Amino acid sequence: MDAQFVWKEEYKIGVDIIDKEHERLFKIINKLFELRKEEKDSQRVCREGIKFFKGHTVKHFADEEAYMASIAYGGLERHRLIHQGFRENTLPVLEQELERTGYSPDAVTHFLGVCAGWLVGHTLTEDLSITGKYMRKWEALLPEEELDAMKKVIVQLVFDMFHLESQLISDAYNGEKFGRGVYYRLVYGTKQDEKKQEILLVFEEKLLVNTVGKVMGLQTNKLDNMLVHAARYMAQQFVGRMMEHFPVMESYELTEENLLTYEQFQKAFENKKLQVSLLFNTGGSGYFAYCAIAPQLLENGIGTPINMENALDEVEEYLRKREEQKKESSKPKVLIVDDSATILQGMKRLLGEDYEVALAESGIAAIRTITLNPPDLVLLDYEMPVCDGRQTLEMLRSDQAFADTPVIFLTGRRDPESMIKVMPLKPAGYLLKNSKPADLKKEIDNFFEKKKG
Repeated sequence: MDAQFVWKEEYKIGVDIIDKEHERLFKIINKLFELRKEEKDSQRVCREGIKFFKGHTVKHFADEEAYMASIAYGGLERHRLIHQGFRENTLPVLEQELERTGYSPDAVTHFLGVCAGWLVGHTLTEDLSITGKYMRKWEALLPEEELDAMKKVIVQLVFDMFHLESQLISDAYNGEKFGRGVYYRLVYGTKQDEKKQEILLVFEEKLLVNTVGKVMGLQTNKLDNMLVHAARYMAQQFVGRMMEHFPVMESYELTEENLLTYEQFQKAFENKKLQVSLLFNTGGSGYFAYCAIAPQLLENGIGTPINMENALDEVEEYLRKREEQKKESSKPKVLIVDDSATILQGMKRLLGEDYEVALAESGIAAIRTITLNPPDLVLLDYEMPVCDGRQTLEMLRSDQAFADTPVIFLTGRRDPESMIKVMPLKPAGYLLKNSKPADLKKEIDNFFEKKKG
């Protein structure tokens, strides 16, 4: 991976002493990126470079705190605690890992990914607040108003951090699988009591590449160790900044984080007792979801907690599993759309061994599932309430991206008049629900065999 951590004008907060030191830290990290690739005496050079970076970081924290004190900045104590946490907790553990591994390339990558992600996130969130460049906190809001406020804060933060326009496309995200998704769980708690808040963040892989990757100047089009480490820390900064806007969560601290498979994400999502479940689109850059689960329904054992000691191994294992799943997901994707749970589960059992099967209980749910995780074939119930099969197919065909998605109607009867009506929508065929399971399976197998040919 060819990485270049580039200082950009938008990182300036407008305070000369802080901006100059930020730019210097960016350049030091960029130099470390380059030193990491040199074979000659690389261990000693990296050791000295990292020591130099740490020295400048500690000095920068002191200078920044002195500036905040000089302007009587109200957030000084909180800012000082953030600096202290990075200086006394994060950096020492990273240094121990470097020493333990003899400054291995993976350990250096971990160090740089964490530092880069933390620096960018901190610059674009907490440091901007020094100059008042942040949205006001939302006080004494009713639940409905609080949800609306949260939507606005998320949209604003995405723009502030990544200069991306995002749009809410659903305030009832149902946990649908993203095509190549990254599922990240954060648990926050307070020292005073046992209250907890669980946040689930879901990203399209390409969104992380298009945002975190570009901010860091990484020349890559897929997830790798450094991008995941940086994304973790920028996501933490994002959620931390979200909590600042809501007084009830302001004293919460991160107690656990996990990178999840989709199956683990489903387990965390199963209870459906969500306080917030929002799905956003950023145009061509990708989709993301922000979910908050009711504290009293937290479950243990969802995934391996990530901490500074095991982060390197956990991210490597997470990426390894993703590659394995990528190979396994070579099965054709089939989406089954039916308002009958019995039909859905029966078809899933019938097809599950040879196909990757997704389920949708309505036409509207089908459109969202197709958008997030495009299937190779849709089996669509013709007779559904509210939005029937014909209307669903009309919506699908109205989007150029899905104009050619193969759709086979599932129907309880052969009705020539109904079939003639949908012919202009180019269905790929019709299947009778009351056919023998073996015959249904054979028809679907034959469809994919013809497609191969």
